[in-house]
Amino acid sequence: MTTPSRLEQIRSRMPEGGLFAEKTWRIADTAFALSPKHVEQIEKLGHLLHRFNQACNLLYRQSWQGKKPAWIAELLDRGKPPELIALARDERVKNHLPAVIRPDLILTENGFAMSELDSVPGGIGLTGWLGETYSALGDNILGGPRGMRDGFEKIFPAGDVLISEEAASYRPELEWLTSPERVKAAETYTANGASIYRFFEGFDWKNLHSLQASWQPGQPMTPPLKPYIEEKLWLALFWMRPLQEFWRQELSEKGQRQLQQIIPYSWVLDPTPLPNHAVIPELGIHDWKEMGAFSQKQRDLVLKISGFSPLAWGARGVYIGSDMPAPEWQQIIDQSLADFDHQPHVLQRFVHGDLFAQNYYDEDGQLHELKGRARVCPYYFVHQDKTTLGGVLVTLCPSDKKLLHGMKDAVISPAAAIGA
Repeated sequence: MTTPSRLEQIRSRMPEGGLFAEKTWRIADTAFALSPKHVEQIEKLGHLLHRFNQACNLLYRQSWQGKKPAWIAELLDRGKPPELIALARDERVKNHLPAVIRPDLILTENGFAMSELDSVPGGIGLTGWLGETYSALGDNILGGPRGMRDGFEKIFPAGDVLISEEAASYRPELEWLTSPERVKAAETYTANGASIYRFFEGFDWKNLHSLQASWQPGQPMTPPLKPYIEEKLWLALFWMRPLQEFWRQELSEKGQRQLQQIIPYSWVLDPTPLPNHAVIPELGIHDWKEMGAFSQKQRDLVLKISGFSPLAWGARGVYIGSDMPAPEWQQIIDQSLADFDHQPHVLQRFVHGDLFAQNYYDEDGQLHELKGRARVCPYYFVHQDKTTLGGVLVTLCPSDKKLLHGMKDAVISPAAAIGA
């Protein structure tokens, strides 16, 4: 197959309305090749992350029920309206968990680092289209040509997909994945007993007046309306010393160790004063404000809004300390501490992905090579407590970009195994 005909086939399969509103990317000539070691890690990770979600759900419930320290639930509920907290705690949904799990993995030579764990992920339709398109070109795609369609159909065979105005750019991919008739505007939707796939964030709930008035927790909704599960705070709670025995019991010692290998050390920016003799673990400081005096090398840290905010998704509300002048970094720290009562922030060690190369087509159909850093996003579907891999979305960003996310200069493709 000649190079132009391959590109023409990719372009010809693009839906008439596209897959994202007003968003473009560079077209890869082939799927992104992952090593057998990386593939094995991805195939095993889904089950472990599902167990992690189960453990998070249990810890939150035990906290507000008084079986675990109250500060855990209090931290996760900060900034959320009481009525939404009550819905999330309803006994009818106590065991309901996200049916789609997507970690954001930074690819390194030796493995992965997980920067986030998303249970309301975009890219489901895009990954499905990429899988079908590159499979038709002969690439052996992880998850198979229909992995995303079949996975979504299994967890959501019927019902309505609700999408908020905030997430409207994702509407075309959801219409491709299901049908235009099934995708509804969340702001005007009235629950009628049908199953609901929720593609809106918890902070959108206050704007969904018809849904508030008509939906009850007993009616099926996936992912469940549990904003506490969607907090980035969990990555910091995972590292807290008082909770280590809980994680070991719920994940097993092996599972806990596996997550420790991929979750960068993380902290909650809690302004509560420490005792005079205490220091913040791993950083060796007594007060968060001391980070403002860190050298550029010491500022190899990333600060994020934890959740329940329009700035908590889509690479917004993210600050990399080493990329900022010291005064600006200090200002961000101060503001994050001041916001703690209603908008907690998470601090993580910043992981530098290794450089990888991939070929892409320019607008004239000519091949070029991009050397950059890759964000690898596997999509796992959970049905009857069994987790399956539907597909893997790879975003290769130019090497000068620190935040790895979809952008017009990125090469976006599905993943395949080297030699497959």
